Amino acid sequence: MLIATASTPKYFSTTSHHPPLKIVALGDSLVYGFGDYEGGGWVERLRRKWMLPDSYGHVLYNLGVRGNRVLQVEQRLEDEFRHRGELRNRQPDLIILSVGVNDSARVQRPDGCCYTDLAKFKTILDNLLDTSKQLCPVLFVGMVPVNPDQMPFQDCLYYTHEDQYIYKEATRLACLKRQIPYLDVFETWLSRGENWWRSCLCTDGIHPNVAGYQALLQDVINWEPLNLLTNWQEVAPLS
Repeated sequence: MLIATASTPKYFSTTSHHPPLKIVALGDSLVYGFGDYEGGGWVERLRRKWMLPDSYGHVLYNLGVRGNRVLQVEQRLEDEFRHRGELRNRQPDLIILSVGVNDSARVQRPDGCCYTDLAKFKTILDNLLDTSKQLCPVLFVGMVPVNPDQMPFQDCLYYTHEDQYIYKEATRLACLKRQIPYLDVFETWLSRGENWWRSCLCTDGIHPNVAGYQALLQDVINWEPLNLLTNWQEVAPLS
């Protein structure tokens, strides 16, 4: 029997057979995979991994859109979810979310307003998480740290670790409140040292490069909540 914890949604139980799951990944360019000209990003790399003959064969839809903020992801969530059914319109079994870094950027100048006001960000994020959790189990993959020395991005956006931390923490706490597992990529990458995380970013200072997405894939596939969900079969909710 699965022992449910604060990081384990109560939707799955062990079985000797593992039917493929249908999974949707929604978010920004980190989901889309911009910067990885070899493997297409961590979502695409994971999709290919699950297509190998000895894998579980899970179906993974990449629904990342470059430049998306939390509002855009929240607006397209349900429509995207309900149009990714297979096998007699059966809906997806798991949602993976990853968004927030674009909301944290300051516009036009280093001391400008954040692209999405923090209070508004929290309100929209709450709606996104609440709606997502009503649809199926949810996981959240956090943002990677940027290289602030490369700012401004596209001549108008200023990203900093200080602002990233504020929006990251707001997301982590919102997920914790709802028992949604959160992968803190920001803290994990920073803990590996400045030389390491800088080597994993593109010259634009925002997106992971090939090595960065390879590292991010390893972070994701080594994440216990994902392994619990993708190695279990859906059953009736545990009482």
